[in-house]
This record gives sequence, structure tokens and C-alpha cells, in this order.
Amino acid sequence: MTTIGFIGAGHIGGTLAQLAISHGYDVVVSNSRGPETLTDLVEQLGDRARAGTSAEAAAAGDVVVVTIPTKNVNDVPVEQLAGKVVIDTNNYYPQRDGQIEALDNESTTVSELLQSHLPASHVVKAFNHIMFSDLATQGVPAGTPQRRALAVAGDSDEARAAVSELIDELGFDAVDVGPLAEGWRYQRDTAAYVQRFDADGLRAALSKAVRYRDM
Repeated sequence: MTTIGFIGAGHIGGTLAQLAISHGYDVVVSNSRGPETLTDLVEQLGDRARAGTSAEAAAAGDVVVVTIPTKNVNDVPVEQLAGKVVIDTNNYYPQRDGQIEALDNESTTVSELLQSHLPASHVVKAFNHIMFSDLATQGVPAGTPQRRALAVAGDSDEARAAVSELIDELGFDAVDVGPLAEGWRYQRDTAAYVQRFDADGLRAALSKAVRYRDM
């Protein structure tokens, strides 16, 4: 893996892109407004970054990060992501996204929505339960005591392993939650959401997760 594509270039996307570059990756960033609006970000990121359309970022990335409002998941390119690992950082905020019935009634989850849109891709839910400022500052080498942990969920064992390896490289321990349907355990307003835990603490918080309907 040498190139990471980004569909969405907000706080989380921009921070992940900077971390990726600092660890030797090339990045292609995109947003909904067009490459010409990303000049400042690309200049900030440096020579290993370039801007493109979402389709270009999807095609260029060996792994692609989707970091956009949940309401816009149907705009994510499909063909260019076939067979690829797609990291979903998204959370559902009804005040921003509008009401999405399948999420309101909890018959599915945010990342499962993206997976249904990308049937030939391997979606992994990650980086959605950390503030971008913490993502930028709290990464430390493997083996550091109390190292912060981040969760991963996905239906492909190989995809989860690949994203776990990336998380470790960027300075965090990875906690494998299992299938994508289990990603609800670290969605918005759960015990694991945006709180700092080491691996054991995160596992404990995940085990305490409560569905919205039971809150």
C-alpha cells in the first residue's frame, strides 16, 4: 500500500491525510466542491499530496477513506472502489443528515449503509470515535504504556487486519470488534465514543454499549 485516497477532506480527512504522509504514504484528496477548492490543503500537506475528484481519489487509492456526511453516502463512487478496502469514518447526526429511517429504527448501521452502496468493496468502520485534534496529537509508538486504542469492524478478516495495521502504524492500538454490524458499539453517544481508552478500557466500553432505543 503506497497511496491512500480520501473522499472528503474535512477535519478527520485532512488529519488522516497528514498522518499518512508523515508515515510515507502518498495521498489523493477530494471533496464535493471540486479539486480547485483544495489548493490550500494540498499546499499544507506537501509534495506527497494531490487533489482530484472523488472518482480519481477512489481510483488512485490502494485503500480509500470515506469521511463525509452520512446523508451523502450514495454519492460515493462505486466502480472505482470495487475490490478495495474502504475505511468509513462516518457518524449519523440527524440534525445534519436529516432523518434516515433505517438508522432511526436501528435495522442497520452507518457503515452497513455504505457497504450496501459498495457491494464489491470491503468496508471497515474506523476513526469515527476520536476527535480530529486527538487523532493529530495522541499517536505514540507501539508498546507505549496506556497507548490509545481505536476500534475496527468489518465483514472481511483481511480488510480488518489491513486497517488494524494502518492504525498501529499511525500510533494507536487496534481493537477488532468483528463484523460490520457490530460497529454500532462505538457509534455516536456510546460509552466508547470520543473517550480516551487503552485497549483493555476500550474493550470494556464496547461491552457496555447500549442501543439508542434502550437509552
